[in-house]
Amino acid sequence: MTVFSDETLTDPRLQNGRDLLQAGRDMARVWKLGPCLFLSEAGVGSEAEWKRRSAAEGRVMQHAHIGFRDVNRTIEAIRTVHETCAKSGVTVDRFGITLDWSMGYPEAMRAKASRGTGIVLNGPEDFARITNAAPAAAHFGDFMLGLPGAVENTRAAIAAGATAIGNLGQYFTFRLPYWDDDVATTEATVTALGLIAAQDETILVHSNLDDGFAGLFIDMACALGMVVIEKHIVEDLIGARASHCYGHHFSDPLSRAAFHAALVQVNDAPGTMIFGNTVAYQSTPAGNYASLSSYLTADILALGRWPSGHAVNPVPVTENQRIPDVDEIIDAQIFASRLAYHAPFYAPILDWPAIEAMADTLVNGGKRFAAAVLAGLADRGVDTDDPAALMLAIRRMGPKRMESLFGPGLETARGRQPLIHAEWARELNHKAESWVEQQAPLQAARPPLVCIGTTDVHEHGKYLVEQALDGLGAGLVDAGVAVDPETLVRHARETGADVIAISTYNGVALSYARAVKAVMVSQGLDLPILVGGRLNEIPKDSNSGLPVDVRADLIADGCLPCQDLDEMLAALRTITPPG
Repeated sequence: MTVFSDETLTDPRLQNGRDLLQAGRDMARVWKLGPCLFLSEAGVGSEAEWKRRSAAEGRVMQHAHIGFRDVNRTIEAIRTVHETCAKSGVTVDRFGITLDWSMGYPEAMRAKASRGTGIVLNGPEDFARITNAAPAAAHFGDFMLGLPGAVENTRAAIAAGATAIGNLGQYFTFRLPYWDDDVATTEATVTALGLIAAQDETILVHSNLDDGFAGLFIDMACALGMVVIEKHIVEDLIGARASHCYGHHFSDPLSRAAFHAALVQVNDAPGTMIFGNTVAYQSTPAGNYASLSSYLTADILALGRWPSGHAVNPVPVTENQRIPDVDEIIDAQIFASRLAYHAPFYAPILDWPAIEAMADTLVNGGKRFAAAVLAGLADRGVDTDDPAALMLAIRRMGPKRMESLFGPGLETARGRQPLIHAEWARELNHKAESWVEQQAPLQAARPPLVCIGTTDVHEHGKYLVEQALDGLGAGLVDAGVAVDPETLVRHARETGADVIAISTYNGVALSYARAVKAVMVSQGLDLPILVGGRLNEIPKDSNSGLPVDVRADLIADGCLPCQDLDEMLAALRTITPPG
C-alpha cells in the first residue's frame, strides 16, 4: 500500500474550491436545463420531483439498464422496453446506459483514447437522443462526473434535460489509462458540481457507493460514513443535492434492508436506484431468478417501510453470461413489477427490530467515522471547508489508510475490527479460505512471487486472488488498480517477480495483455502472464458492438487465461518448478 505523508494530501497547484464553484455558476448563465420527453410528459421540473411524488404514492419505481455499445441500438432498445412494458401495465421510470470510459477524458482527447465496451456521446445533441428516446428519466452515471471530462459531459447532459448525473463515487477511485493529473480531475469535477448547483431545478448528484471507497471498506459502517462525507461535500459545501446508489455487493437480505434503513437516516434526498446484486448470479438463467427474487424482495420491502425515491433495478438473469438482450430486459422488468405486488405480504413475518438494530449500528459508526475523517484531515493541514481541497485529500489518502486511521471499530493487532463486516469481503474471504483448504500446497523450491494488478477500478477479483495466493503461501507484489502496462511491468521487474497476474473486467483483456507483453519485450523481460476476470473484448471490426471471448487469442499470444482459482493454480503449477 502506498504511504502518504501529510504534505501529499494537499497540492499548491489546486485552485481554490470557491473559485471553481463560481466558474461553474458562471457557466449556468449559458448552460441551463433543457427540455426532454420525460420532463414534459411527466409534468415535472426534475426527476427528484417525480421520485418524491411516486414515493408519496407508495409506488415502487423501476430502473432498466441498456448495455449495448451502439447508440442507435441503445435508443431503439429504450423505446422497445418502455413501450412493451407499458402494454403490460409496467412502468419503467428510468433508464441507464453504458457509457464508454473514454468519455472521462477531456473532449479533445477522446478520439485517440482507448475504447472500452460502452457508447460515446458527443455534445448535447447526442445526449438529447437518449433523453428523448422514451418518456422516462435518463440516468447518466459512469464516466460523467469525477473525471477530467466532467465539465463537457455535465454541460451536455443538462442541456439535454438530464436531472440525475454521476458518478461522484468514481472520483475517489477511478483512474483513466495514462492520466495521472488528479488536480485537473478535481478542478473539473468541482466546476461541474458548481454548474449543477446553480441550476434552477434540482439536478441529483448521483454517487454509486459500490464504485467509490464505500465498495472497498471492510467495515460497512465506514461505507455509510462515506454517504455522510459525500453529502457534506455536495450539499453543505457546494449547495447541490447528493443522491446515493448501492447494492452491487449486498447478497444478504438483512444487510441490504439495514443499509437502506440507515441510508434514509443520514440522507433525505431522493435516491437514484438500488443496484441489482449482480455477483449473486452464479447459476443458469433459471437458477439466477432465485437470486433476482431474493434481492428484489428485500429492496421492495425496505422501500415500503422507508420510502426513499430509489428505483429497483431488476438485472436480467443472463447478465453473468453476456450483455442482456431486449426481451430479457423486458422479462426482468415484468418480473419486478409482479414481485412488487407479492412482496408486501411478507412484511409481517420479517424481523424488523433486527434490521433496525443493524441500521442503528451503521448510523452510529458511520457518523463517528465521518467526523473522525474531517477532524483528522483538518489536523493534517487540509482546508476541510474547501470542497476541492477536501476531495483531493480524501482521494489521495485512499480507503485503506482512511479506514485504518479513522474507522469506528476497535484497533487490533490485525487492523481495525469492523462493526459490521462488509459482505463482499466476508464472502470473498470465506470463498478463498474454503478453496485453499481443498488444495495441495505449492511444491516449489521457493514460493512464486506474483505481481498482480488490475486493468480498471474493479478490484474485488484481485482481492479474491490475493487471499487465495496468500493462503497457498505465494508471495505477492501489489501493483495497484487501473495500472498502466508500463507500471505493472516496472513493479514486476523491480521486485524480481516470477509471474505477472492481470485482473480485468472492462473488456480489454486481449489488448491489455498484448501491451504488457510488448513492454516486457522492450525491456528484455520474459515472465508468464496470467489473465483472469472478464476474458472478452470488442473486435475493432465488430458489426454488433458486442464483446467476444478472447481466451483462444490469449493462449495464442502465450498468455495463461484463468477463468477461476482452479485454472490459476493449474497455471502456477505448470510454471513453478517443484521443490
